[in-house]
Amino acid sequence: MKCPFCGHPDTQVVDSRGGDEGDFIRRRRRCGSCDRRFTTYERPELAMPSVVKRNGSRNEYDASKLRASLSLALRKRPVSTDDVDAVVMRIEDRLLTSGEREVSTQMLGELVMAELKKLDKVAYVRFASVYKSFEDIGEFVEAIREMQGPQPRRTKS
Repeated sequence: MKCPFCGHPDTQVVDSRGGDEGDFIRRRRRCGSCDRRFTTYERPELAMPSVVKRNGSRNEYDASKLRASLSLALRKRPVSTDDVDAVVMRIEDRLLTSGEREVSTQMLGELVMAELKKLDKVAYVRFASVYKSFEDIGEFVEAIREMQGPQPRRTKS
């Protein structure tokens, strides 16, 4: 590893430690030329799958697009940025662990809807209305019923 201070091409690892979650290695290095120390982090490089749109075109996965969709659905809702970050991480983990090289926008949309359903019911309905292209109030009502789950049957008294 090249020294970031003097550019010397040879540095020595002084100490290595794994991250708390075991998902990276922290290395303390020392330059053999200028004797300055610096830290590097080693993480696995994982490639996100390509996203296949309904028209068949393919795009690179873009976390900012996912975050923008979530932000739009969650606009003016009492949901913290940390909760949104956690949703993005869970969706990205699912994409990475799927082992697929390509995912459809439909699959991505379903993952978003599942997360929003757990996070915020209003945001779920907002997202579903755009994602499923609702055209009348009946489709909104159906989405709300679907979200609420089966209703208990009322008995006559």
